[in-house]
Amino acid sequence: MSVAQNANTLDPARLPAHVAVIMDGNRRWAKQRGLPAVAGHRAGVKSVHAVVRAASRAGIKALTIYAFSTENWRRSKLEVAALMFLLKRTITAYADELDREGIRLMYSGRVDELPKPARLALRAAEARLAANTGMTLNIALNYGGRQEILDAANRALAAGLKNLDEKTFSGLLQTAPLPDPDLLIRTSGEMRISNFLLWQTAYSEFYFTDTLWPDFREKELLKALSAYQERERRKGT
Repeated sequence: MSVAQNANTLDPARLPAHVAVIMDGNRRWAKQRGLPAVAGHRAGVKSVHAVVRAASRAGIKALTIYAFSTENWRRSKLEVAALMFLLKRTITAYADELDREGIRLMYSGRVDELPKPARLALRAAEARLAANTGMTLNIALNYGGRQEILDAANRALAAGLKNLDEKTFSGLLQTAPLPDPDLLIRTSGEMRISNFLLWQTAYSEFYFTDTLWPDFREKELLKALSAYQERERRKGT
């Protein structure tokens, strides 16, 4: 069955409104080919372009991608510097395509702690796309789920809030105002969520695939969406 045929088999009424993705496997993809890690990250950017485009055209309302965690700072200085340079260059060049697709951009994580060149490029792209009304692309950068919860709790304390309910607390998280993800996808065969959206994924459906992120394209996304539609969501009931 072709990719187009796979897309046509999806029920538009049962699509997940919000899909989150842990993009894992860039470094393994590069290692398998005898290439430096940054080559895997460059290949991974191509998958980002393909998946964002496919998700938008399928009718997904929000897509959150885990691009750089708070733990990723522990990698070599050379790899981190290469990632920051790639991030700056990619977001600057990618803004045109996102604009053509009508996609809005937002970030979760401590973006203001990123190096200035990357930070300025990210904020410029965000401002440029702010008026778009299509899918929201949320990029998790310098993000950690536990840190996010602590930051939200500290904001609540600073504001003098008491007797918090779930709705109020969710509004203090870095993903606000997006709804919680309906579907969480993780590539590369790992079956853990790695400190990603710990609060928000309480009732998400999980989809794990052995496919490494640089090989995860439209066909793989449609397989994940199809698997989601075969499930009965109970949300704890």
